[in-house]
Amino acid sequence: MKKSLKIILLFTFYILHSTFLIAQDIPQNISYTRVYEFIDELATDRIIQVNSAIKPYSRNFIAEKLAEASEKTDKMSKRQIAEIQFFMNDYALELDTTLAIQWLNHSAPVIAGLTRNRLKTSDERLRNKSAMTQNDGGKVGLSLLQPAFHYKDKIFKARITPMIGMDLIMNSKGLITKRIIGVELQTTFVNHISIWGSVRGTSFNGKGLKNNLFPNDFDKQLGALLNPSSATERYFGHPVQFLTNSAGYEYDLNNGYGGDFTESRGGVKIYADWGSIGLVKDNIVWGDNYYGSNIISGNAPSFPMITLNLKPCKWFEFNYIHGFLVSNVPDSSYYYNEIQNDGTTNPQYRSKPKYMAANMFTFRPLRGLDLSFGNSIVYAEKLPNAAYYLPFAFYKALDKIQTRGLAIENQNSQIFFNISSRNIKHLHLYASLYFDEVQFARFKPKNPSNNPMSYKVGFDLSNFPLKNLSLIGEFTRTNIIPYKHSIAELTYASNGINLGHYLGDNSQDIYVALTYKPIRGLNLKFYYVNSTKYRDFEYNRANIDARNASQNATSILTQKPFNQKSWTNQIFAFNAVYEVFNNIYATVNVSYNNAQGNDLSANAGKVDGENCFTEQEFLDKFTPKFYQGKNITATLGLTFGF
Repeated sequence: MKKSLKIILLFTFYILHSTFLIAQDIPQNISYTRVYEFIDELATDRIIQVNSAIKPYSRNFIAEKLAEASEKTDKMSKRQIAEIQFFMNDYALELDTTLAIQWLNHSAPVIAGLTRNRLKTSDERLRNKSAMTQNDGGKVGLSLLQPAFHYKDKIFKARITPMIGMDLIMNSKGLITKRIIGVELQTTFVNHISIWGSVRGTSFNGKGLKNNLFPNDFDKQLGALLNPSSATERYFGHPVQFLTNSAGYEYDLNNGYGGDFTESRGGVKIYADWGSIGLVKDNIVWGDNYYGSNIISGNAPSFPMITLNLKPCKWFEFNYIHGFLVSNVPDSSYYYNEIQNDGTTNPQYRSKPKYMAANMFTFRPLRGLDLSFGNSIVYAEKLPNAAYYLPFAFYKALDKIQTRGLAIENQNSQIFFNISSRNIKHLHLYASLYFDEVQFARFKPKNPSNNPMSYKVGFDLSNFPLKNLSLIGEFTRTNIIPYKHSIAELTYASNGINLGHYLGDNSQDIYVALTYKPIRGLNLKFYYVNSTKYRDFEYNRANIDARNASQNATSILTQKPFNQKSWTNQIFAFNAVYEVFNNIYATVNVSYNNAQGNDLSANAGKVDGENCFTEQEFLDKFTPKFYQGKNITATLGLTFGF
């Protein structure tokens, strides 16, 4: 331990004394999808290079890529050039005056047909737009579009942005309103320490739901809960696992109109140009995707984690986290006694500890090709295990050393792979593979059991053959049982929400999208989703695999996946997003969906561990009532600061 501590201290000391980086290492939240889509588009056009398997990107990284792309405007369309100028306004604090002057003096390319003098005028407008004024050696800025406060001096930079938004969600079942309000603070000290934090309150209001479908206030409260959440199970009285590719919440129903959810993110990082180490609470996404990763999706509520990122050379990147998850499993030995009015005590149980360690190695053998592999482990012990703080480790092997001596159940480990190819200009090809409890014997043709695994393949054809047009296709399949476990504390989940693909196990997902970007800031998307959930199993340890020939027909892993549908949902949608000013959005979404359940009650008694529900029971489990059956839903939204 002393040696490990010395290494950490030396690493920290070196970062603090390195003098390469002058911007801030603050993650750009994954909810700002437009900037992520634009960075991906530039990479697919081979203007820049990115490792898109690991998100979020830092604001510094995005600023660097925008600056890099600004020197290659001869390879871009007018719309892309306008987007670069637009996004650089938002990253003005990262692209500070010193860096801007350097571009003006040394960059030959002409941006958007402007001469160098006109570019300088544009840069001055950018600085004037935020009304920067001198104050005791520093500069103070206040801008209204987008709303933000900036401060900068030689050792300290800060930015405060408010967040507010509203969505109106309407279909034949009524109206649901969604409101968001919050604030974000970002600071950087001595160009090597970043500290940031944000809080966002989200509330759903179901008062506008129709009385014949939602007859009382409590029904309207539940009807307004549209996102995945383990909290809803307490209120619905039966298992609920809403299968939507959206952020998961833990609702609070105390306000009497729907559900509230407050999310706080933040962190502190010490960084240099070649890496960083930090303590953060955020959402992360691992695995290339355009509609839900099957490795780490980012849909679970954010959780605190220790992070390590290393970029020692152009052809290698390493990422590691040690996360502190929420088990949602009460600990019978750890509780508070609440004194009641009659003098009795009511125990208030706390959640059992739950942790996760994960790493990802990414190699770039040639330009445009990224090969990534890694592994993770979800474990539940009284205290964090020092073995899982080792970044370069194969956690399954460490786990066996600690459990085999007592012949007890081990922890829950995973292996994953990702490949991303942008070797052909305008074309992004990618695939990811996730394994849970791999046994190589199960790959043999005569073995009746299937390995718990998930795979995804996809492509993005961008700006070819027509500019400003892109076509995306993605296919995901997940076998029986991945992400689940017989021990509740060891499931691949936090707050009861799956960390992997949003459909969970024994499922198939098809996603096709056509996107047109006619002008700067306007994204028009037509997309189709075909989601299918097949037979639904619980992880029954006693019946998970065949122990003899007579059990081949009844054990869970010998069941044929993808053969009986329990639930389906098809979506045809049109989505328009216009970013009027930086982080000020107007959105319109019109969708048709058809969510149906299937009756598998006839399977009862055949396989121990299968949920043999009726059509309505499957529909209630996997779909909010608001989206059950056939619906045409319109969503209108306006947001500031996201």
